[in-house]
Amino acid sequence: MSDQQLNLMRASDVGKLPVVTIDGGEDAAEIRDVVYDAEHHDLIGFTLNKRGWFRGTLNATLAASDVSGIGRDAVMVSDEGCLKAPSSSVAALARPGDDLDVMGNHVVASNGSVIGRVVDVIIETGAHPRAVGYEVETADGSMFIPSSAQMSISGDNLVVPAEAEEFFRSDLVGFGASVSSFRNRLDDSATS
Repeated sequence: MSDQQLNLMRASDVGKLPVVTIDGGEDAAEIRDVVYDAEHHDLIGFTLNKRGWFRGTLNATLAASDVSGIGRDAVMVSDEGCLKAPSSSVAALARPGDDLDVMGNHVVASNGSVIGRVVDVIIETGAHPRAVGYEVETADGSMFIPSSAQMSISGDNLVVPAEAEEFFRSDLVGFGASVSSFRNRLDDSATS
């Protein structure tokens, strides 16, 4: 399988994007927070704000599975029915909290070297958005690290396999190809 370039963006850049309906072009909401399950490396969804004059918290959430696409300028949904009351949403969206937060965790390689500190989650955009890695602040600047099933996480540390270091990148554009290569390596080792 060849390397494929992914469209990626930081979760922090998704915040404040409008949620626009495809069926009517309505500006239905605004992204407030990205809800991410660090233990399973899974994008769960979004909490929302109201749009317009009466801004503030919207008593609705948006599950990642209900997103039709994420672009640089908007999060697209088929219709306003995708915005659901927290009580009818995925459980983690109804109660987003610090137990899912990876921000600020130290990143440690399995060989014992400290790499840096998590400052953002990287999301693959498009029709099936998902979390694919982390932006890590190091002594030399930012580093992008792919997420994988081999990682473990505690309240303080995110442990990455030392073998994954060849897939770390210092630029977000190059990181897209690196994530594809990393996935191919995991797929190859799973079938071996």
